[in-house]
Parts: sequence; C-alpha cells; structure tokens
Amino acid sequence: MRYFIQFAYNGTNYHGWQLQPTAISVQEVLTKALNILFKDPFELIGAGRTDAGVHAKLMYAHFDTDVDFDAAKMVQKLNSFLPEDITVFNFFEVDKEAHARFDAVSRSYEYHIHTFKNSFLKNLSYYQFKNLDIDKMNEAAQILLQYEDFECFSKTHTDVFTFNCNITTAYWEKNGSQLIFHISANRFLRNMVRAIVGTLINVGIGKISVQDVHQIIQSKNRGKAGFSVPAHGLYLTKVVYPYINETN
Repeated sequence: MRYFIQFAYNGTNYHGWQLQPTAISVQEVLTKALNILFKDPFELIGAGRTDAGVHAKLMYAHFDTDVDFDAAKMVQKLNSFLPEDITVFNFFEVDKEAHARFDAVSRSYEYHIHTFKNSFLKNLSYYQFKNLDIDKMNEAAQILLQYEDFECFSKTHTDVFTFNCNITTAYWEKNGSQLIFHISANRFLRNMVRAIVGTLINVGIGKISVQDVHQIIQSKNRGKAGFSVPAHGLYLTKVVYPYINETN
C-alpha cells in the first residue's frame, strides 16, 4: 500500500530536505524514524527539495509498506520519537500510482522579512534594514503573472526540461515591521523564489525601477536579476494534490 505523510520542519539544522552524503537532511532523519517504528525499511519520496536552512510549514512525502497501522497512534509515536524541529501531522492512504512529487498541481511559498532588528526571528526571517517601498514591490510582483519563462531567476547550470512556470499568486503583505511575500505556481525552478525576492527588494530600495523587471525577465539572464536572499526566510507553505482535501 502507498501512503502520503504530511509534516513540517524548521530547516535551520538541516542541509535541506534531500539526502546528502556528508550532511544531515530532513529526509534522512524522518526516514530513519519511520523505518524504526514500522520495522520495515522503505524510501521516502518528497514533494520536492528545499535548500539548506529553508523551512516547510507543510510538506508531503510518500512511501510504500504492507504494515497495518493506526494513523493517529503512529503520528503520536513519531512526534515523540522525532527531534523537536520536525512535526508529523497525518497519514493518507492513496492509490498505488500516486506520487508526492509529480502529482502536485500547485506549490506555495512565503518569504519573511523584518525591517527592525528582532532577536527572536534569527534563522526565521531576513533582516533588511533599508527602507522598502512595498507599493512598488507589489506593482513589480504583478509583472510576474504576465510571463511564463523565468530562466533569469533560475540557478545557473541547472538541468531542467523547461524554465516555464505558471505563477498564479505573487504579492507582499505588511504587518508592522514584518513583510511576507506570498507566491504560488505549478512548479518552481531552483533558487527561483529567493532570486525573485532579491529582485523585488532592489525595486523596493530604488536600485531598479518597476519597469526594469520586464527587461530582466525577457533577458533570461540570471546575472541581470537581483541577489539571492538568504535561505532562512523561505517557507514552503502549501502543496496541492487533486486527491487530498486541503483542509486535512
């Protein structure tokens, strides 16, 4: 039988989601815990990779097992067994052909910025002390919805079949000294969100104009886009599947 596991993690202490030969990853820790409790070695396939230091408020992975188990009791056991920075929410039995990565129809991210020093946001938000024009940043964010090819925001030398992504949501919200960038798309390129945020920050500080974003995207040149903001402000917040109720 195939199951989806729904979980979250603070990525501060991990070298991303994906297994690494010389560094600790979320995938390694979660897989080891599941294998011990199930007494059945299996592989976890995640909804996608996250870089070192990136967090996930909601993430999915799938695995196959013939072991019968009570989902609620297993959640409780796992959460008592796992380190505090990884939390399991639920298990879902799915069709044998279901795939955590390839079946996702939408993914959403947040990027968190604080504009006044806050000691409690270390490793959870990016401190940007310069004045930011959020209205211009929101105007520039809407330009993203007009394009499909985002090669300019992709990590260089990345082996992908296409740089096309369908961005459906992109906007900033402000709450006091904290800013959150929201973005949703059918897929994302490596480093894409962090490069977009860096470019929008350049708009916010007046380094480039709103209209310059058109030229940057059309250039397909990573060197034309803005800097890549630090990983610790980035959160995967939602992954949508056609067969899983969003309220679960």
